[in-house]
Amino acid sequence: MKLNPFNTRIGLALGGGAARGIAHIGVLKAFEEEGIRIHCISGTSAGALIASYYAFGRPAESILSICSTLNLSRIINFTLERGGLFSTHVIREMIQRDLGDCRIEDAEIPLAICATDIETGEQLIFREGSLADAVCASMAVPGLFVPVEIDGRTLVDGGLVENVPISPLEKMGAGITIAVDLSHVARYPKPENTLDVISNAINISIDFNTRKQLKNADIVVPLDLSRYSLTNNADRVNDLYLEGYHPMKKKIHRVLWYKRMNVLISLLKTTATLLPFKVPEIIKSLKNQALTLRNRS
Repeated sequence: MKLNPFNTRIGLALGGGAARGIAHIGVLKAFEEEGIRIHCISGTSAGALIASYYAFGRPAESILSICSTLNLSRIINFTLERGGLFSTHVIREMIQRDLGDCRIEDAEIPLAICATDIETGEQLIFREGSLADAVCASMAVPGLFVPVEIDGRTLVDGGLVENVPISPLEKMGAGITIAVDLSHVARYPKPENTLDVISNAINISIDFNTRKQLKNADIVVPLDLSRYSLTNNADRVNDLYLEGYHPMKKKIHRVLWYKRMNVLISLLKTTATLLPFKVPEIIKSLKNQALTLRNRS
């Protein structure tokens, strides 16, 4: 429950989605065109990478030029380390090349990066520390990338716990939370082999949790990107960019409406939470009483 109904600070959560994460850049472009400031930002997996560049001052078009050539074959680096087939060294080098050896707490926009402790199942939310370490941990898909160790903890993809990281935003001071879900699909691909069955099962589990968690956001931008690859969209970069841009542009009026009406919205939510029964039940009861009185007369 939001304690300050006058808080109209905007918090943006960018979800995981591998190579489909380019759609997030279109979302950011929509905010830039409307001149709407994002006060804090959180990210998981691919969303963590995009959120990091934006939080450290890179505009949407600059991020697009950096990420437009990214695909699985370019970021993987085969390794003989235990725990995965590939290392995250290329991702680390890219961040350090573009942003430097920076720390999360130095971001221009308050930033949160989410990862998962593979031993405890606990979500870790990084608000400080090495940016490259946190992003690599958040992007370390289990079984594919080697887990990242930070402070003695073995960390992997944050999407296992919260694929669209809404939960950190309120603690970061957001009064209006916006969630971008890259995995809002109606159907999953028909499995052709055992690996496909396993992949679908994992995605169904993650998406089931995500849909419940999305109820905590004020505004949700659900994107069905099932037509795009999880590994390589180099030939469809602009299409994928627009998949995020157009839906966010359509939702911008809701963002502005929330900023104007946040006090009333907060009061209604608080009333609904505190009442011992639901408002529709009150209306139904009043209707029944009115019918009873009318029948008696």
